Amino acid sequence: MHDPRIDKLANLLLDHSCALQSGERVLIEAFDLPEPDLVCALVEGAAARGAVPLVSTKSNTVLRSLYSTATEASMKAAAEFEGARMRSAQAYIGIRGAANSAQFADVPQPKMDLYQEHWWHQVHGQIRVPDTRWVVLRYPTDSFAQAAGMSTAAFEDFYFDVCTADYAAMAKAQEPLVARMEAADRVRIVSPGTELEFSIKDIPVRPCNGERNIPDGEVFTAPVRDSINGVITFNTQSRYQGTVFSDICFEFKDGQIVKATANETEKINAILDSDEGARYCGEWSLGTNNRVRHPMLDTLFDEKIGGSFHLTPGKAYEDADNGNRSRIHWDLVLIQREDYGGGEVHFDGELIRKDGRFIPAELQGLNEGL
Repeated sequence: MHDPRIDKLANLLLDHSCALQSGERVLIEAFDLPEPDLVCALVEGAAARGAVPLVSTKSNTVLRSLYSTATEASMKAAAEFEGARMRSAQAYIGIRGAANSAQFADVPQPKMDLYQEHWWHQVHGQIRVPDTRWVVLRYPTDSFAQAAGMSTAAFEDFYFDVCTADYAAMAKAQEPLVARMEAADRVRIVSPGTELEFSIKDIPVRPCNGERNIPDGEVFTAPVRDSINGVITFNTQSRYQGTVFSDICFEFKDGQIVKATANETEKINAILDSDEGARYCGEWSLGTNNRVRHPMLDTLFDEKIGGSFHLTPGKAYEDADNGNRSRIHWDLVLIQREDYGGGEVHFDGELIRKDGRFIPAELQGLNEGL
């Protein structure tokens, strides 16, 4: 039986996220989807709008073989092929499902570095992000539901509810937070195991409300590159390149991560040694989607959690640029609600958020549903 929620999501992606117009090309890239329903709805919806849908389906099992056998020459050749297709599109929709979310866990780090530098960065970092109207999302699968600790049916209900939120209302509620962040200089963060300070002075602030990620709900900027000092201990797990990291703790001095520990300390330091920019941060963001409350080992959901923030070693986005450049961009989440240990965020000495709830009167709309 056809699920009408698929059509609602497809329309949101085509109209709100991509603003697809007649005559434009949209590249739809699907990874390990259990069924093609959403891709079919996107193809039919794009065609009905007079646009040209281009479809690429990929298998993570095949990609694992490509990454494991990577050479500089093979990754450059793949980037040339993939890049030509990306350049021809005005819009991009990336949908990821996974039967095994740890598929790339045993690919050697030097091989993943070749992929990141010569394929991903060249195609996605240099073409998709700056030159297309793009959106990325996950697809509900049994393994995704398992990671969230939910039945498949319950997770699907949660997924469609969160993904098809009222993003126009979200955008309105974010406006006063954008103004506060644009006016701020010094940020101080306190949580269990965390005492961190940095500046966001003169760095652009960007609200996210359904145009680049589904689900969405964050307001991001970047720390001034050399300004971070202190210690941060993240209280959520993070899956990166197939490996699950937990108990992540960074010590910063003048913007640089000078000490990093985790359950996989050797591996996390190998990632942070990928290039010169990997030990500096390119993004800091406050999560504002109060329908997402608990981590599920998926960055696109976890970084939006109400009462959270994330800090990102690696590349800065060009529209909130602190000048940091890297092959990596790794969003790491700290939840500050009371049920996760609490915490505070201060702007220039003023308490802005306590235990996940915003304090100033004009920010109260962001607490709805928390």
